[in-house]
Amino acid sequence: QVQLVESGGGLVQAGGSLRLSCAASGRTRSYAMGWFRQAPGKEREFVAAIGYRASGTDYADSVKGRFTISRDNAKNTVFLQMNLLKPEDTAVYSCAAVAQTPNLRDGSRWQYWGPGTQVTVSS
Repeated sequence: QVQLVESGGGLVQAGGSLRLSCAASGRTRSYAMGWFRQAPGKEREFVAAIGYRASGTDYADSVKGRFTISRDNAKNTVFLQMNLLKPEDTAVYSCAAVAQTPNLRDGSRWQYWGPGTQVTVSS
């Protein structure tokens, strides 16, 4: 069984930065890890994903160039560095893990989820 717990959310001004962490318990080293977000009244959307070897990453167009996903397999932790934050980045950010999936951007295919952490960007 895999359990995920996010941390690092908070309130930040537009243009600022936050670093989210996702601590995983269980054997996630061979899993792809990802971040999704959901804003009030909106559907959950893909943010970023990283392969188990950390050699492959994927980003939503809306965050490309501003967000960076990384992982430390020795510590079973995944990070999301968020720079140049915008008010439209405000959402609950959730960490997810999956053994394998043909479509990393499809949240319905991910197996394990954390409870989420709130990120609020003020203008």
